[in-house]
Amino acid sequence: MTTADRTSTRLAAVGDIHFGRTPAAALQALLARAAETADILVLAGDLTDTGHPDEARLLARELAAVKLPIVAVLGNHDHHAGRVAETQQILGDAGVSVLDGTAVELLGVGFAGTKGFAGGFGRHALGPWGEATIKGFVQEAVDEALKLETALARVRTEHKVALLHYAPIAGTVEGEPPEIFPYLGSSRLEEPLGRYPVNVVFHGHAHHGAPEGRTAGGVPVFNVSMSLLQRTYPDLPSFRLFELPRSAPPASAAPGDPLPARNAELGHRP
Repeated sequence: MTTADRTSTRLAAVGDIHFGRTPAAALQALLARAAETADILVLAGDLTDTGHPDEARLLARELAAVKLPIVAVLGNHDHHAGRVAETQQILGDAGVSVLDGTAVELLGVGFAGTKGFAGGFGRHALGPWGEATIKGFVQEAVDEALKLETALARVRTEHKVALLHYAPIAGTVEGEPPEIFPYLGSSRLEEPLGRYPVNVVFHGHAHHGAPEGRTAGGVPVFNVSMSLLQRTYPDLPSFRLFELPRSAPPASAAPGDPLPARNAELGHRP
């Protein structure tokens, strides 16, 4: 069955490519498999290794050759060189929709995304108390959560995807040393997902975390860090494949009639 014949839209999601450290040949092979299998490529941050524009230019050249719509957020590595605007521009010029508190619709699927930030989870989350530096750190997490909420509020499609770099739940960082949990994500990012439900959440960053979990509301969350997927599924392509039904009302449906939602996690099956 060809892509055009399917009644679903397939998302290939991967994060932590770290291009500049990852060889071009390895990335080319991964992108080729994604193009054969999926309809949209979803990139969950740390696209470059140091955030230098030279890395972004080389990555953009590889991504421009992919004949799929591409949506992405940046990660902490992409921020390291302090040249975020240049990186966003370079990737955008290559046709990548880079989200930063923004939303985009691709093939009828709405994507809302932001980098996210650290701070910890649940009762162990860092609070805005004490030194100004601590308060500023917490405010960054709050600001990123607000950016995610703003983006989610703009999505009007039936099927919705949240894209982050940092984890919104503790479940997908399990496996990392507990001491570094506060640096891997923030439960503040989960709060908007309760107010604006989505079909699925993708993130990266936790290279030694768990590949999947769920929000308190039952939304599937996938940690798509490339190195994690390589270790967990060594015989499969290093991306997570997720399927959403294409929104096409049946002929008998009246305008405005609700359609049943269905989504399926396909693992890594081609």
